[in-house]
Amino acid sequence: MNHNYSIQKGESNPLGATLSDEGVNFCVFSPEAKCIELLLFSHEDDENPTVIALDSKKNKTFYYWHIFVEGLKKNQLYGYRVEGDLNTDRGRRFDSSKVLTDPYGKAIVGNYDRRLASEYGKCNLKVCLKSAVVENYFDWQGVYFPNNPQTTLVIYEMHVGGFTKHPSSKVSENKRGTFAGVIEKIPYLKSLGITAVELLPVFAFDEQDAPEGKTNYWGYSPINFFAPHPSFCESNEPQEMINEFKTMVRELHRAGIEVILDVVYNHTAEADYNGPTYNLRGFSNYSYYILDEKGENKDYSGCGNTLNANHSVVRRMIYNSLEYWVQEMHVDGFRFDLASILSRDEDGTPMYNPPVLWSIESNPILANTKLIAEPWDAAGLYQVSNFSGDRWAIWNANYRDDIRKFVKSNEGMVSVLASRILGSQDILKGRHHEFVPDRSIHFITCHDGFTLNDLVSYNEKHNIENGEDNRDGHNHNESWNCGVEGETDNTKIKKLRKKQIKNFLTILFLSQGTPMLLMGDEMRRTQRGNNNAYCQDNEISWLNWDDIEKNKEIVDFTKQIIAISKNYKLFNVEEYINSEKKEDRPYVIWHGQKSNQPDWSKESRSLACEFINPITKNHFFIIFNSFWEDLEFDLPKEYKWQRLIDTSLEVQTNSIVQNHIYKVCSRSVVVLKNGKNYDSN
Repeated sequence: MNHNYSIQKGESNPLGATLSDEGVNFCVFSPEAKCIELLLFSHEDDENPTVIALDSKKNKTFYYWHIFVEGLKKNQLYGYRVEGDLNTDRGRRFDSSKVLTDPYGKAIVGNYDRRLASEYGKCNLKVCLKSAVVENYFDWQGVYFPNNPQTTLVIYEMHVGGFTKHPSSKVSENKRGTFAGVIEKIPYLKSLGITAVELLPVFAFDEQDAPEGKTNYWGYSPINFFAPHPSFCESNEPQEMINEFKTMVRELHRAGIEVILDVVYNHTAEADYNGPTYNLRGFSNYSYYILDEKGENKDYSGCGNTLNANHSVVRRMIYNSLEYWVQEMHVDGFRFDLASILSRDEDGTPMYNPPVLWSIESNPILANTKLIAEPWDAAGLYQVSNFSGDRWAIWNANYRDDIRKFVKSNEGMVSVLASRILGSQDILKGRHHEFVPDRSIHFITCHDGFTLNDLVSYNEKHNIENGEDNRDGHNHNESWNCGVEGETDNTKIKKLRKKQIKNFLTILFLSQGTPMLLMGDEMRRTQRGNNNAYCQDNEISWLNWDDIEKNKEIVDFTKQIIAISKNYKLFNVEEYINSEKKEDRPYVIWHGQKSNQPDWSKESRSLACEFINPITKNHFFIIFNSFWEDLEFDLPKEYKWQRLIDTSLEVQTNSIVQNHIYKVCSRSVVVLKNGKNYDSN
């Protein structure tokens, strides 16, 4: 359907589609395009859009093409076609047959075909994604950012879809797997003690980027950095999709829960040169991606391409995206997937002070946001100990691996355990300022790998259902099945697995640092041994809410250990705790089975410690026993000890310890509190 629109030259700023009372200004970056067409669609399935050709003399200012179309309103659907030279040796891969979405588009709708989008010269007009014009107004009802201190964060890593998609969620069918579904489960998050949710990618991503017959479930295949993923929305109206996300954020904030987004600024769904053309490749392939001397994609992400993050235009797009999600969508922070890629220059060489990371860290709009880095990439750049910048918190993979090794009784792990529970000061160092413990994000499990239940139930990965002959996923998981692979009716093994789960949870939440819990670990969610469920949008990945009652013992234990970690400031101080005894700061005293005699030997599998805060009068005695036999530990005789946790017990009840020798069962953790002080400061 063709319309006669009144058009004007337009402006080169801002990028994207900007709505005003008079109409919409469109602007895109494409320095070497010869011709650009703006396509205006009347509805999602429109195959005969109005085509407006931009004049290279009137509608182009240096690198930017722009036009103003009068009379357009919110929810207007649009796309682009771009004509330019195909010169693969120079990285120019223009394809004028493809309808492109706007890199700065705030909403995306439409059916599409990844295969068709990958065939050069084949028109995709009938099945293409479309960008949409939206406005920024929203009624926040006076609810603003919680601004929870980093030391008080308890992070819950969650997949928006999988959180409520299972029928057992009791969420109304049209809201299952959506932002609206999350809202209905806020009381549950509050009951756990969660203060921040870390959402797996919610930017629009390519669900078709998966093996035949599978769905890209996790979302680490971005199509756009500004638009929410359509499948997470109850409505298919663009403006309402934006409002649904904002409503979820508002209601989480109302409950005091922050929203951290897992963001993927290291690659896109366009993959290598054989992949689809959705937007960036069609506008300026050589600008947006790191290419080799033949004009082909360099791959540091393991996904076919690498975003050229330190190119000035790409760098601006990244921090414009971050600014948008903070200013307009009110999110509280970001976890950067494969963040080490952002430290690579335009040739892929690592830089000491990368411009994009400095731009993010020093951006005043982002000054109060949480910044979390996954400090490695798929090409071997591992920066847990030296990630750039001062503000960044990091995913501490060393913590994950070392705690797993200790709990399953590897030798030589006692001294390492001591370092990890004190915040890994031995490996984490700031570039310019001293690293502080709450910048270490501690986790035992995350989306990538086994669930906590599967960590104690499987020795090997079981990924056959992914369709890649079990080649995908990590081969070295530091897991232990406790004697039988997978599900079992063996009562002894079932009891041991429960105890091991409690051990992991206790160490996680009482370590110095910021704890992160994987969705469903508190109710023993299982993926049946699949440690790479990225393409399993089904009950393998979804949260089965019936597991709450089925595994009530672990749910209750999780609530209890989180409450202990939050109620006593000793477990969330802003400075490192060490062995130097002082009257004005917390300190630790190490013990073994005998007082003041810790066994640091290679053969040792146990450690005890006193945590003391002279200011708040908090005083704890914690015993870690990963040995396969019961051990007796001396307790300081001058105090009366109250038991808070013993992971060998089914039910945790506070009780006074009657003598000064405590028998710790095999593979158990015990937490005692000085019984003279019952304060919770």
